[in-house]
Amino acid sequence: MTTKVETSPSNIPADTAAGMVAVPRLDQQLCFALYSASGLMTKLYRPLLDPLGLTYPQYLAMLALWQRAPMTVGALGEALGLDSATLTPLIKRMEAGGLVTRRRDSADERRVLVEPTAKGQALRTRMKDVQAGLACSMPLEQAELKALHGTLTRLVTGLRAATTDQD
Repeated sequence: MTTKVETSPSNIPADTAAGMVAVPRLDQQLCFALYSASGLMTKLYRPLLDPLGLTYPQYLAMLALWQRAPMTVGALGEALGLDSATLTPLIKRMEAGGLVTRRRDSADERRVLVEPTAKGQALRTRMKDVQAGLACSMPLEQAELKALHGTLTRLVTGLRAATTDQD
């Protein structure tokens, strides 16, 4: 699906009249809105996760592991949308912090399983504080958040399929 960019005097830069090619305005780009929202969400999480000793990516990894553990490194990477070059150092830092353990799968030595330690599991009980703190900062109503989540989930699914097709 392609989207036609509407042009009007308000969104065409003034230098276009001088023979320059018109480019869409930054503030009208979906990619920029998503990029900005992602950065701001991470910034909102930081003071909530710092007392737990977690970074935002570590928090996401723990959420995945609390949902289904043990997980292979590959399955965790797929759940988080991370490649192994990004995920392996993240897991190593979490392991050094005592949050997770890694072990070879006894059924298939090529696979590495990751699971929360007792310390990692104990953090789970403190997640309600993180969610409550975040809810106070959200500028949208619950119904709007649910609808946005659904839209973004469909977008991510479509973008993953599009990028898989390019590989």
